[in-house]
Amino acid sequence: MGCRTKTYLQGKYIEMKIGRNDPCWCGSQIKYKKCHEAFDEKLGILKGQGRQVPGHNMIKTPPQIEKIKESAKINMAVLDKLEEMVCEGMPTSDIDRIVYEETTRMGGIPAPLNYEGYPKSVCTSINEQVCHGIPSENVILKSGDIVNIDCSTNLNGYFSDSSRMFMIGEVSEEKRRLVEVTRECVRKGYEAIKLWGFLGDVGAAVHDHAFANGYTVVKEIGGHGVGLEFHEEPWVGYNTKPGTKMVLAPGLMFTIEPMVNMGDSKIYIDEENDWTAITEDGLPSAQWEIQVLVTENGAEMICW
Repeated sequence: MGCRTKTYLQGKYIEMKIGRNDPCWCGSQIKYKKCHEAFDEKLGILKGQGRQVPGHNMIKTPPQIEKIKESAKINMAVLDKLEEMVCEGMPTSDIDRIVYEETTRMGGIPAPLNYEGYPKSVCTSINEQVCHGIPSENVILKSGDIVNIDCSTNLNGYFSDSSRMFMIGEVSEEKRRLVEVTRECVRKGYEAIKLWGFLGDVGAAVHDHAFANGYTVVKEIGGHGVGLEFHEEPWVGYNTKPGTKMVLAPGLMFTIEPMVNMGDSKIYIDEENDWTAITEDGLPSAQWEIQVLVTENGAEMICW
């Protein structure tokens, strides 16, 4: 019977029709009927049931996955380097410099740099800053701070994205617990990924663990698809119900990156830079980010 698909070719998606005996749209060079025909039939059934299903353009092929993993190696190496160097008294502009130098030394490009006008190579969000904190020579890390460093890499057009929390000097027990529980939330979300499950399962697992520990999760900003572009579909929210949102089909790749607030979930955007999100009540927020792939066995962590 065949199908219609959109194939990613030379930087754009091209619609084409594939017969059962044609090479599969995934690039495997195997006949479609022996490769992804059953996959497409399953998605068709789920779509007929009213489920939200990913398009072929969201499904990463094995060659693409290998190239994305090469990008991820750089991204994680940069964060590892920062683990050695970030300290009290450091201006966040130094973090930006390290990210740029290390990423380019290994052949990559910092994905945030000039992305939709963002001026730096990395995001450094401190205490009540929820995300998109902009590095500056005037912002000095001090004892007691918690800071999220969000690092993203473009390697030959393949993207990786992850972030880690750093605790500077003597951090209060309240902040330390927020950081640890937020990391647990990410793990809960990852463990909720089941083949042919739902993206809402992931968000519910994150939200429920945060809520059980007395925290809230930001609603307006979430995770995203990633790999062939810095930000792709689907959008990943963390205030969802199980059994809802997009079907977790093998080959789907996205980030899990909840922003967990110590107080209320409400945020606002800094009018001075039009980028940085900040908690309305001024209480701390924490975030960890991993990049994951849905597989036939459940899930694989690509970048952390």
